[in-house]
Amino acid sequence: MQKIVSFFSVFLLAFNLNAQHDTSKAGLTWYTDLMKANEISVASNKPLFAFFTGSDWCVWCHRLQANVFAKPEFIKWAKENVVLVELDFPRGKTLSPELTQQNASLQQTFQVQGYPTVWMFFLHKKKDVQGFDIEALGSLGYPQAEPGKEQIKFISDGNALLKKRAAK
Repeated sequence: MQKIVSFFSVFLLAFNLNAQHDTSKAGLTWYTDLMKANEISVASNKPLFAFFTGSDWCVWCHRLQANVFAKPEFIKWAKENVVLVELDFPRGKTLSPELTQQNASLQQTFQVQGYPTVWMFFLHKKKDVQGFDIEALGSLGYPQAEPGKEQIKFISDGNALLKKRAAK
């Protein structure tokens, strides 16, 4: 899945989410507005790191946050390498219609069927037409590692995805 031409591209141009829902967790900024995150991605030449989560119900999502995202090694790695985007699919709270639509479009585009799932990618504005192309680097899930070593495995897997682009 090297390149995906997304069907949600017209949607992305049509909406600029009015409410900014950026959150800071463990010293990291997680964007919820994909277009805002993409501006930073383009300016920094860092891929988007899209975390598909069920924030209020997904036990493995909470474990990923506690065992990987909250660890100093991951925090350092994320600040140096990616732009973080949280794509939430809650069951007990309501998101704005725009945010719900954005997240659902990305879920369909990347065919996310389980949580947690992380996709690393770049959005490239199409020339002369509306929309974006997606340069997908790959996906990650909860790392299979011995307890306490999850962040090391996750960072190693993330670096392997980053090397795919560097090798081009």
